[in-house]
Amino acid sequence: MFHKKLLALIGGAMALALLSTQPVMAQETPSDGGRTESDRASGAIRGERVLPGRIGGDRSRNSRRDRREQEQERPAAPTPEENKAAAQALLTAAGVNCQVSEAAVLGVTAEQHTTYEATCASGPGYLAVGSTPPQTFNCLELAGQAETNRLRDPAADVGQQCTLPANQNIVPIIAAYAREAGIDCTVDRGAAIGRLEGRLVYEVGCTDADGYQIEQAPTGWVKNPCWARTLDNAACRYTTPEENLKAWKAVLAGTEAATCDVQQARKVGIDAQGLQVYEVKCGAGDGYFARIGETFTAQRVHACATAAHIAGGCTLTTAAPAAAATEQ
Repeated sequence: MFHKKLLALIGGAMALALLSTQPVMAQETPSDGGRTESDRASGAIRGERVLPGRIGGDRSRNSRRDRREQEQERPAAPTPEENKAAAQALLTAAGVNCQVSEAAVLGVTAEQHTTYEATCASGPGYLAVGSTPPQTFNCLELAGQAETNRLRDPAADVGQQCTLPANQNIVPIIAAYAREAGIDCTVDRGAAIGRLEGRLVYEVGCTDADGYQIEQAPTGWVKNPCWARTLDNAACRYTTPEENLKAWKAVLAGTEAATCDVQQARKVGIDAQGLQVYEVKCGAGDGYFARIGETFTAQRVHACATAAHIAGGCTLTTAAPAAAATEQ
């Protein structure tokens, strides 16, 4: 039976909040006037449940003849292969790169367009509506919008969601994207968190390590570590402050600050060469200013004791003052 909530989600489509600006990035306004993927799905998938056929006749007549006639009039339910073929045709027509591995009929819209949920051999699954042209909805994006809405209001009606088991198992998909982006960690969480210039942005959570935000640009994957996003006042959902600090070991590797056990960090600004300047406080000994390039590794470091000329000196470290260093 087609789930009533699935079909009723449309009634509340305009009430659904757009995917809001994440704490980590601004979301672009979609080209369709600001409607989110969940809004579009809610507006497209409404109507009555799919019936295997119309049972006619007077129920008071229970003769064998009537029952035989009813059975003959009832169309056969589509086979799994027929569902796959129909969903594949819709996704292909919509330009979606998906090799359908499983498909199920969800129902029909108010306009009598059949709606399918499909899983793909790789990547996210989709909802596909047999309209002209076909409409498709990315399961990862729908799930991400639902999580965002529930963070604002645990009782929020999040609209239509994908329900096939493969489409609810998000981590393997995010992990595959992370590998493509060159991220070497054990992925334990992940979600689509919004759009930037029309491209989906994902958050990658790593086990006992700093996470990332990634997006697939025309030139390849762009990745931003969560430690840097956090210092821009845009924390990641799936990375703890302790995991942020662990990332500094790799950032400072190969410099005189390589042995620094970073306990605290702050962003200072941008220098004349366009490098990001950060101050880090070590567990023992001096702190440092670090100048970080596009690869998020330190290009140069300066011990706090000799760095009074940089941004007014260190503020996180109470090591030897700059004046003492000048007298030497």
